[in-house]
Amino acid sequence: MVHLIAGVAALLCTLFTGAALYMNLVEHPARLSGDTEAAARQWAPSYRRAAIMQATLAMSAAATGVATWFHGEGIAWLWGGLLILAVVPFTLVVIRPTNDRLLAGGRDVPSAETRQLLERWGWLHAVRTALGLAASIVYLYALAHI
Repeated sequence: MVHLIAGVAALLCTLFTGAALYMNLVEHPARLSGDTEAAARQWAPSYRRAAIMQATLAMSAAATGVATWFHGEGIAWLWGGLLILAVVPFTLVVIRPTNDRLLAGGRDVPSAETRQLLERWGWLHAVRTALGLAASIVYLYALAHI
């Protein structure tokens, strides 16, 4: 049973990482290639949908990784779980103020400030992507050593 939980942990974590990489390498650069108003208007619904998916994947990947460690499969599972879980407080503490400003009503959407916030969001999201990638590498290493 623990092998199944470990496999689920690795799958969920790599799904999170793949989605995050897609956002950083494809979706957000494409969004920013247009004008600021269009980019900001596209960012909001994309963010709302992705937030639910990514939060669910991150927390589930962390829980299953920690459960695998708890069942005696090695400290790497705990480290991987902590790495992927770190995206949650990072999002709430570091990224959320940028999100809130981008989602604020009455914002001058086509402004240079909005453009700067969107660019900042991309860099902050890259940190989450790096955390997911690190956790995925740890999980895949640990999975190969079960």
